[in-house]
Amino acid sequence: MRYIGVDTPEIGELYYLEAKKANLNLVGGERIQLEKDVEDKDEYGRLLRYVWVDGIMVNAELVRLGYAYSYSYPPNLKYQAHFLQLEREAREQKRGLWTE
Repeated sequence: MRYIGVDTPEIGELYYLEAKKANLNLVGGERIQLEKDVEDKDEYGRLLRYVWVDGIMVNAELVRLGYAYSYSYPPNLKYQAHFLQLEREAREQKRGLWTE
């Protein structure tokens, strides 16, 4: 599955382990809800979804905490303006990826 609207560091990149841990802290052992946008799957056959846990969108929370970048996947843009705002705030607050 691919989280819509965000991009996280890959293995070997700065903040990969922190982003992985943050995601696990949010979804590990939790009951999740999945929300579809326009497309069901990407070109690799992965489900494209917004992931929710207890009313918190995990995609957005990872951006807010500075562990993911906002990333557009047209036509799946339902929350893109929100993600961009969260990334701006994370940059301004120097969270996660934006730490100096």
